[in-house]
Amino acid sequence: MRWQSALAIYVLFWSFSVFLVLPWGVKTADEAGIERVPGQAESAPHEFRAGRIALRVTIVATVLWGAFLLNYLYGWVSADSLNFANLD
Repeated sequence: MRWQSALAIYVLFWSFSVFLVLPWGVKTADEAGIERVPGQAESAPHEFRAGRIALRVTIVATVLWGAFLLNYLYGWVSADSLNFANLD
């Protein structure tokens, strides 16, 4: 695999990992024990830490991409092993 392909796949893993990581540790204003701003939705998070989220996303994406790369190199799971209907 060329390094450009590996980088593009990593970017895809990183962007999809954002949706996995965003809900982790989110507290609403009521759960955090602070007062809501008038007009604020009850479900809105009380703070947003972009740096912490980016670090978590990077860790998750790197682990998932590493598993993908190892599978690519060693061929643990192939298209033939996922052919459950045995359609040839």
